[in-house]
Amino acid sequence: MENRKQVEPVKKAKVKLIAGLVLVVVAIVVVLQNTTPVQTKFLFITLTMPRAVLLLITLLIGVALGILITMHFYNKNRKTRDDEQC
Repeated sequence: MENRKQVEPVKKAKVKLIAGLVLVVVAIVVVLQNTTPVQTKFLFITLTMPRAVLLLITLLIGVALGILITMHFYNKNRKTRDDEQC
């Protein structure tokens, strides 16, 4: 039984490694297929950049917003639980 518990973390590590490698390959394919420059207008500014860069910027903004919203709700729920305990 104990041997089985030692094997599980190794399997999880392999699965994470494979998933990470798949994501890297997909990211490389996206970058290589989206090298065409595109014009992007934001308010009064017009920028020209490769489509892959625009996708990366959009992804980073989405991740940052997701983290901020999650932190907001986590802190709000924690504060509510702390108030209920008092």
